[in-house]
Amino acid sequence: MDYNDLALFTRVVESGSFTSAAAMVGLPKSSVTRGIARLERDLGVRLIQRTTRQRGVTEAGRELYERIRGAVGALAEATDAVSQHGKAPGGVVRITAPVDVALMGIPEALAGFLVTYPSIQVELVLTARIVDLVAEGIDLGIRAGKLADSSLVSRKVGETSSGLFASKSYVKRHGRPRRLADLTKHACVMFRGRAGKATWTLEGPNGDESIEVHGPVSADDFSFVVRAIRAGLGIGQAPLFVARRDPAARELERVLPDYVFPGAPIQIVMPSASFVPARVAVVRDFLVAHLAGELAPAGE
Repeated sequence: MDYNDLALFTRVVESGSFTSAAAMVGLPKSSVTRGIARLERDLGVRLIQRTTRQRGVTEAGRELYERIRGAVGALAEATDAVSQHGKAPGGVVRITAPVDVALMGIPEALAGFLVTYPSIQVELVLTARIVDLVAEGIDLGIRAGKLADSSLVSRKVGETSSGLFASKSYVKRHGRPRRLADLTKHACVMFRGRAGKATWTLEGPNGDESIEVHGPVSADDFSFVVRAIRAGLGIGQAPLFVARRDPAARELERVLPDYVFPGAPIQIVMPSASFVPARVAVVRDFLVAHLAGELAPAGE
């Protein structure tokens, strides 16, 4: 029985398809198909259903996967560690993240990280869409909110809460809201508003409160929203960590500080935990440490 066939089998189970597994290991789909067929012949059982009506892991296949995945992952990590013995981790690490990731200070933090690991190249795929990590050859993802794909391996690094901010020039011209209801009299910069309006739900002294706001500008990118607030276009939602670390945030004033938008969890995700190359592991650990610091509540 060939170890490589067992490793291919774990990739097929974890990725959910022959095509995705082939992309993960850099082989033609036909090679993966032949490897699985060879393993099934060696074992004398069907591991993957491949009919026109059904495609999935059989009961025997699931049992095999559960028994071997730890050993396959450990062996892969061991061979990777030996091959890297005496050498610093190197190679390309591809990361997908929201466009707003620049607000989290990652570009600045990477400057120091890459001095320590000069043989690593980081490729960022910045997009608002949910990227299929396996299909697009992504090593790590930064995700906000609840994960839709339960097959991903995730590590929560914190939560990002948001507050209400306005530029000093806007406050000078239009005044400062004193209570939540006053927002109806102000121009608001909205995150994902529609037709010039949005409903904001905030946590305040009296629990959750909702209010409909209006304004001339809406965007689906927080970095744009923050810049629009700084430009004096209105009162808007901005992550609290931006106000703590962004020098340009000195132009902003927090308004209605007793109110916050509920936090969304920020997580680092990977397609699989069965084998994590050294280059991916060091980047993952760097992101976890950096984002945990960025997202820590004020005062910690």
